[in-house]
Amino acid sequence: MTIRPARAGEAAPLSDLCWRSKAHWGYDPQFMNACREALTVHDEWIGRNWVIVAEMGGDLAGVAAIAPDGSQFEVALFFVDPPYMGKGVGGALFDAMVARARQEDIGTLRILSDPNAVEFYRKMGARSIGTEPSDAIPGRSLPLMEIDLT
Repeated sequence: MTIRPARAGEAAPLSDLCWRSKAHWGYDPQFMNACREALTVHDEWIGRNWVIVAEMGGDLAGVAAIAPDGSQFEVALFFVDPPYMGKGVGGALFDAMVARARQEDIGTLRILSDPNAVEFYRKMGARSIGTEPSDAIPGRSLPLMEIDLT
């Protein structure tokens, strides 16, 4: 497995990866369509934020990103392609993301988590701090988590 920065021109395959990863949890088509913009990666967004990918055998296996959110930093993307789930991709991406955040002296990362990912983030050391409205689905609340990097 290789962890590297995302490259310009990878927005479309990364968007597809995010879509497959979210759909893996059995969400219905209406829900998935409502999430389309939130799951779309844009090349200019890659250039403005710290975005990393995991590759296995030349395939994009996962993507993670840290982005500013006001005066704080958030995990803006974190998706593993379903064929690579359970193969260490998520842990490797998370470790690389945390290492970079520490290099940048980021003390805390916030995570607006899909309910299906809460246990993964807990295993990685994050703690639940409440809920926050979904950025994609009106009326839906999502688990809000954070990880202390100090």
